[in-house]
Amino acid sequence: RHGAGLAHRPPPWAHLGAPRARRPPGGRPRRARPRGAGGRWRRHRARRRADRRRARRRPHGGPRRRRLAAARGRTARRLRDRPAQPGADGPDQGRARPDGQVQPGPAAPGPGRRGRRRVSGGALGLDPDELVSCVACGLCLPHCPTYRVTGLELASPRGRIAAMRAVDLDGAPVDASFVAAMDACIQCRGCEAACPSGVPFGRLMEGTRAALAAPGAPARARRPPVRRAAEAVAYRWVLTRRRVLRGATWVLWALQRLRLVPARAGVPALRATDLRRPLDLAAPGTGDAYLVTGCVMDAWQRSVHRATVAVMRAAGATPMHPGPGDDCCGALHVHAGRTATAQRLARAVIASMPGDAPVVVDSAGCGAAMRDYGHLLGTPGAVAFSARVVDLAEWLTTRPPLALRDTGRTVVVQDPCHLRHVQRAHLPVRTVLAPAYRLLETADDGLCCGAGGAFAVWEPELAGAVRDRKVAAIRAVGGPAPVVASANPGCLLHLRAAGLDVRHPAELLADALAPEGR
Repeated sequence: RHGAGLAHRPPPWAHLGAPRARRPPGGRPRRARPRGAGGRWRRHRARRRADRRRARRRPHGGPRRRRLAAARGRTARRLRDRPAQPGADGPDQGRARPDGQVQPGPAAPGPGRRGRRRVSGGALGLDPDELVSCVACGLCLPHCPTYRVTGLELASPRGRIAAMRAVDLDGAPVDASFVAAMDACIQCRGCEAACPSGVPFGRLMEGTRAALAAPGAPARARRPPVRRAAEAVAYRWVLTRRRVLRGATWVLWALQRLRLVPARAGVPALRATDLRRPLDLAAPGTGDAYLVTGCVMDAWQRSVHRATVAVMRAAGATPMHPGPGDDCCGALHVHAGRTATAQRLARAVIASMPGDAPVVVDSAGCGAAMRDYGHLLGTPGAVAFSARVVDLAEWLTTRPPLALRDTGRTVVVQDPCHLRHVQRAHLPVRTVLAPAYRLLETADDGLCCGAGGAFAVWEPELAGAVRDRKVAAIRAVGGPAPVVASANPGCLLHLRAAGLDVRHPAELLADALAPEGR
């Protein structure tokens, strides 16, 4: 089984240890009575109690209190008599206060400086206010899949934020342990939904990975050469160029025909007729809503797009194809810290779908990334475009009800993390499927399946251990051979590799369309 013995074989960052134990709510723990003290200990405790009672009965005032009050009055008079303008800067404060206002930047060197420096411009370039917004309450721990599997503090959101603070605010070095802890995050963002303080963990993790992937990052922060080469080919040439991806898909189809692709890889069965036949979409500007085709979805799961087109037409809409530039939304690039490439792809996607028509997405990961274009680009146009992005199930709830037949089948609903925690659009999936299927819920409160975009590729052991928990939760309610509904291609492929029958909600809806609704 995946992850067997993970708790007994800690990852590279385990040597950093767990945080120091806190004192109990009552303060310092009560000192135990010395062995053999007997009556002497009881007399000592009685004297202490008597002293405290006498202190409480002591009347207010007295010589000491009068002296303290007089000293406070003299201090207040001195403060009132001072002029309103500020004094001259101290010898070690001139660089930090050039204009009389506190400026961000490194503090001037000087002896005796204590405490954390809450300044910007650290090694990671993160927002210091966001870094210190975590109060370490621990409510995020049950919602973190990697913490649930490993039990390590540094594999939790709280531990990762503490490591970010140590590097960015305290000047701790960026070493292999820090990089391993950041790479081991699935970025499911389940912690954000559970955090009472609203800590933007996803933004902090994206900023950290961007700093680690920057050209000027320390040499010890770099990944192994094989991984760097694979990422360069995938992120620069394959995902961003639709023709290259289609060519690679044809090669994969040939390998499947030769039975050279193992079933555990989770790659769907590719059909040549499906790859040759284009989608039946209207030209840009001639329909009611855009359908985002994307990269991997269009190459490996075009059957899902065909089902989406059929469902949108059954809902009375005419889906249209985006213009040139929608090759990739940049979601995987954001996860990998390749922010510049993600911004370039986001601008191209926005330009490919002008106007005010809804932008319908049948991939939860792509939809979450496109809804964050406003933050990624920081322009009014990007904010307006993000407001138009809507998940397929969420869009269907705004249309007339579909003509569905009752199939009598049972389906276990698996919520993709980016649909549940980021878009908060997981409930419409149940709304549109309920008329045709009997829906079952897992008891794990929407815990991640371990796919995480490319996470399952780079961290297969940890991803497999997380998936084992998800598969067990699904089979606990759906039996040994359940039908699972998942609205994200990564989750779909990852769970299929575990032997589950996973279908996209669009495919289930297309199967349930009544003859008059087809």
